[in-house]
Amino acid sequence: MVANTRGSKRPDSDMQSDKDPVSFKPPEEVAREEEVIDLANGPDAAPKDSKKPKNRKSLPNPFIPIKAWWSGLTKRQKIIAGAAGAIIILLLAGGGYKLLHKNPSKPALVVKKEEKKVPPKPTTEPSHLTGVIVPVEDNLLPVTAIMIENSPDARPQSGLKDAGVVFEAVAEGGITRFLTLFQEAQPDYVGPVRSVRPYYIKWLQGFDAAVAHVGGSAEALDNIGTQGVKDLDQFYNSGAYHRITERYAPHNVYTSLASLLDLEKSKGYTSSNFTGFLRKADKPVASPTAKSIDFAISGPLYNAHYDYDAASNSYLRSEGGTPHTDERSGQQIKPKVVIALVMPKGLDPDGIHTTYATIGSGTAYFFQDAMVVQGTWSKASDKEQFRFVDGNGSPMALNAGQTWISVVGAATDVSYAP
Repeated sequence: MVANTRGSKRPDSDMQSDKDPVSFKPPEEVAREEEVIDLANGPDAAPKDSKKPKNRKSLPNPFIPIKAWWSGLTKRQKIIAGAAGAIIILLLAGGGYKLLHKNPSKPALVVKKEEKKVPPKPTTEPSHLTGVIVPVEDNLLPVTAIMIENSPDARPQSGLKDAGVVFEAVAEGGITRFLTLFQEAQPDYVGPVRSVRPYYIKWLQGFDAAVAHVGGSAEALDNIGTQGVKDLDQFYNSGAYHRITERYAPHNVYTSLASLLDLEKSKGYTSSNFTGFLRKADKPVASPTAKSIDFAISGPLYNAHYDYDAASNSYLRSEGGTPHTDERSGQQIKPKVVIALVMPKGLDPDGIHTTYATIGSGTAYFFQDAMVVQGTWSKASDKEQFRFVDGNGSPMALNAGQTWISVVGAATDVSYAP
């Protein structure tokens, strides 16, 4: 039996006395716990009564100089310093905010000026002379008038089928002659070229045309000079003409549009300022009223006849009882529009040359689209263009293409049938 000695401690570490609630810890364990606390709280965090290890140096307190500086300031200086500090803090805070929230750089806004799209200029347009669609530059060409003979010895002629507008009238002794007008068409062989008369001069002036001819009546030549007509007389410009050997004079003078245009250019006749006839699109009628046309212009050798051709909506021309054809191609002439102008006809005092009352107005017959419209023509002066109106007094529109105008002495010289 072991004696329990009073005041002695049990050697077992896990046994506690009723009077001592604190567990017994060996010295080395207590030292380790103090070291852990010391490291966690820093050298200055240990309790006041704890002793710092002698081998560790205390770090200086950075706030001690600031406190000393602050304590040395007057009240006013403290207010100023505080305000300055607050401003500096705000500035630094604002800069930091901007830095943290800086928007990604955006490209400069470039305002593109919207270019107006200009539609391309047209390359074609209606011919001022014929109304057919031609290259724009063709309308810049001058209109050239050529006098073409129509005696039996001059047939078949060349170039008539290409003319844009043709005037047909009696020149002398019942023999008809043609005033032909060219602009976009440029045939290389035209003739026979003959002399000019006063009424042809009046008609071509409405087109501001230069006129190619071989001489003319005294009155016609005088009108050319006094009225400022663009003159291409063969007598003074022989280089633009030539004579062929297949026919005898005076039925053998020929020219070409290229030669005449060169001549006009050398004289400064480079354009024509005129108003053409009003034009429209073809519109054949279902019930024709004029499929056959006859004009009693002079006599059997010179009277004109036309037959309507539905395939081309044009009129096939005949004269002297035979088809009127082109010399080189053999094609029958077929204008799109045929017009008869009724003009009082007479004789010049010499008893040879014909006269027409071309200034004024009178009855007109317009044949196109297999039908006829009776209206009126008028011409106010030598240089004015013809004005055509229908029976109601409205402007008369003509089909695009060759227009053939025959002058007759009376309304009874015109006949037609459906």
